[in-house]
Amino acid sequence: MYITSQTLRTIAWSALTISAARAQYVIDNLSFGQKEGQPISPNLRGIPHWFVNGDGYEPEILSDRILLTPPYPGNKRGGLWTEEPLHHTGDWKAELDFRAAGVDRAAGNLQLWYVRESQKGQSPNSLYTAPKFDGLVLVIDQYEGRGGSVRGFLNDGNVDIKSHTDPDTLAFGVCNYAYRNLGRLSTITLKHANGLLEVAVDGSPCFATDKIKLPQGYYFGVTASSAENPDSFEVHKFIVSTTNSYTREEPRRGGYQPPQQQQQQQQQQQQQPQQGNPSYSNSEIPQMLSDVLAGSIKSSQDQFADLHNRIQIINNRVSEIHDMLARIEQSEQQRYNELTQRFKSLDDRSAAMMHNLEKTERTGMKVLSYLEGNDFKDTLKSVHKAIEDNHNALSSNMPLAMAHIVGTHKISLSTYIFVAVAVQVMVVGAYMVYKSRRKSAPKKYL
Repeated sequence: MYITSQTLRTIAWSALTISAARAQYVIDNLSFGQKEGQPISPNLRGIPHWFVNGDGYEPEILSDRILLTPPYPGNKRGGLWTEEPLHHTGDWKAELDFRAAGVDRAAGNLQLWYVRESQKGQSPNSLYTAPKFDGLVLVIDQYEGRGGSVRGFLNDGNVDIKSHTDPDTLAFGVCNYAYRNLGRLSTITLKHANGLLEVAVDGSPCFATDKIKLPQGYYFGVTASSAENPDSFEVHKFIVSTTNSYTREEPRRGGYQPPQQQQQQQQQQQQQPQQGNPSYSNSEIPQMLSDVLAGSIKSSQDQFADLHNRIQIINNRVSEIHDMLARIEQSEQQRYNELTQRFKSLDDRSAAMMHNLEKTERTGMKVLSYLEGNDFKDTLKSVHKAIEDNHNALSSNMPLAMAHIVGTHKISLSTYIFVAVAVQVMVVGAYMVYKSRRKSAPKKYL
């Protein structure tokens, strides 16, 4: 079979077209860990374009992972939230690589959020502790004593799930997945394409629905919480991608704008006359260009386009650096203010302590001056003389007093004689009674 060069060219262009149609473009400001071999954090203190917070525990950022909850102790929470929302109404996909490990009876849960309001300034919440929210959340936990499950919940901001009598019945989709202690990473995929919302686990379908359409302008977030016996949740990668290349641009500086406002601005730009310089839409500016040889660019139009795009990329990077420096300056100023307040309180306490020490010192000086200024020898001599006088008085008056008492209350001699005679009479009378009774007693003969 002979294949012409034209046929080969046609096949090549067809394959290129199909691959381009299926290509996925990563949205860098909503992703981390997408570059293999590179750390997810440049300084291990933060993740670019993400907020990291915790409750009772600061999530630990390593070179290739984030520990949202520690292996020990339990009852800790950690969360990640994007700084910018998703500015895209078309097809997109979010992939989360995580790992959960713990003891046999440990427990905890992991949530993947896509909601209108970010929780970046709040304590990380789970489905059962979060206030009313508008958006979608995927919950990975051991529901109803299963080995593990993935469930999807929707809320329009009117349902208070944490106060619901049975919040688990509100799930619109569920599938079983034993995610604990696998010794490998698990991948949760949330895909929104062609009017269909799909959830997959490790590449296998979990559940899907065509009755849900997620709007743009919502924030992504990942939160985890552990129980008394904790599970340690590690997040290794989070990638948001789309099939449209223009979503790879830098985030909008003015924040999120509704579609109607965006259309009005585009109409105004089209109505304005062109003045010398041609207008370029943001969708034509790529995020990054690969290095090319100067000789490979032949036409002046291509040279101008390449130079223009590279200048725009440099401008965006400079703006990023400026914003980052502004945030650093703001955080440092806040830290400086906090330290100033702390030093001020320490100065107030030290001033109060110095005042008390001075007061104590003045009191001690007064006591010392009083003791040194007064002579207590005369006082001691007078006390000693008074004690001695009392002792002499007692010694001289005691015999006379005793003699007076004995002389006043002594028994007279006549009383002694009367008592002696009475005793003798009683003895004689008793003897006479004894003799008379003896005589009158009957005689006994043997």
